Amino acid sequence: MPVQVVSGAALACTFGVAPSTLTVLPVNRVMCSGMPAATIMDFAPMVNIAPFGMCISIANPQVAAATAAALGVLTPQPCIPNTTTPWVPGGPTVAIGGQPALDNVSTCMCMWAGVISIVSPGQMQTTVP
Repeated sequence: MPVQVVSGAALACTFGVAPSTLTVLPVNRVMCSGMPAATIMDFAPMVNIAPFGMCISIANPQVAAATAAALGVLTPQPCIPNTTTPWVPGGPTVAIGGQPALDNVSTCMCMWAGVISIVSPGQMQTTVP
C-alpha cells in the first residue's frame, strides 16, 4: 500500500545527478508523523522541489547551449527544476486541504524531460489507501 509523503522526503530526477528533498509548507495544517503532509499540489520549483545538483538533459536550454559550445560534448549545468504540473496520480481517496494526498508512488514531470520520483517518503507509519 502506498505511503503518505511528508516534508523532508527524498526525491530523484532521471536527469539530475544528486538527490533532492521535498519541502512542504505547513499551510494545510495537517501533520503526519510530526511533519507537514504533502499533497499533489506541492510541486512548485525551488519552493517545494529543490535542485538536483547538475542537470544532464539536452532538453534543458542551458545544457544544450553548453554542449554546443563544447562541440557536442555533454556539459552538465546547474539544475533549476521546471515543474509546471502537479504530481500524478496521488491518493484520490485521501484529501488534505481539498487536494489529493501525495503518496510515494507518484511522479512529477520536469519541463526538461526529467521524471521526478520519490525515493523515501520521509515517514513509514501512515499509508494512503
